[in-house]
Amino acid sequence: MDLDLAQVRAFVTTAETRHFGHAAAELGLTQQALSKRIARLEALLGTRLLERGHGGVRPTAAGHRFLAPARRALATADAAVSAVRDDAGPLRVDVWGHLYDPSRTLSEVIDDVPPIELGRARDLPAVFSALLRGEADAAFGRVHRTGRPREDELTRRAVRLEPVDALISADHPLGRAEQLRPADLRDARLVFPAASDRLDFLRHFADAFGIRDRVEVVNLGAGRLLAELRDTPGAFTLFPADARLPDVPGVRAVPLADPVPLYAWSLLWADATRHPRLSDLLRALSTHGRARRWLEYDPSRDWLPDEDTDALSPR
Repeated sequence: MDLDLAQVRAFVTTAETRHFGHAAAELGLTQQALSKRIARLEALLGTRLLERGHGGVRPTAAGHRFLAPARRALATADAAVSAVRDDAGPLRVDVWGHLYDPSRTLSEVIDDVPPIELGRARDLPAVFSALLRGEADAAFGRVHRTGRPREDELTRRAVRLEPVDALISADHPLGRAEQLRPADLRDARLVFPAASDRLDFLRHFADAFGIRDRVEVVNLGAGRLLAELRDTPGAFTLFPADARLPDVPGVRAVPLADPVPLYAWSLLWADATRHPRLSDLLRALSTHGRARRWLEYDPSRDWLPDEDTDALSPR
């Protein structure tokens, strides 16, 4: 029996997301095309693989038995493609979290590595999907756990811990300080420049330092964010200290200390489809990181979300 891997991928993605719409979006298909692929696979195997219901979709008993070997078949196929990839082909690296300017870290090492083709992912779940489908070789940005299926199939390595500044209106009561403690901001309003479930660092910071006044705004770019802070003297947000920001008069970047909050940047990849040149990028990041002390962390002086301390060594 010859299996169509596109049909197998349609089943696996649907079984993992438990939702036809989400699976179709991940695969770039219409729901009708997705359903047809699964129906053809079920007809070939002579059994139902998925149960449809009001609460979504779930594998049948046969679907559960098929799921694990189906994943292995897809991983083997992806590895086969990777093994014969043209050596001159670029290393495809997705970058996300563009408000915080992640590409500047890659720009420091890009001359020391093979050609890199940068992609633009909308968010971390999209990155997970691209890596697991073999549509990207690696990804760079802030990584945190989302509970998404198959996260454990990806390898994460922290490559940079960057101090963050408080961006604050010059008219804020604290706006003329040369340095602030996180505790000084307890009664200020923390602005989330996107939905809070996408900004785990800000959530952890607010929880750790007792900041209860939180507000979400639409991400319309750094310029718009700074203008909102300028016009809202009681508000602040956090930004990586070395990020490139537009010049908006009336807004100050104030360093934080006692402790220094650190923003963890990580590289993420799937070992099952590891690009032969990924090691070159990892070596370049390590070399530059040592020279620039990118991974310096002292728990008596610095603050990291608990989850990030686990990423200081590869997992």
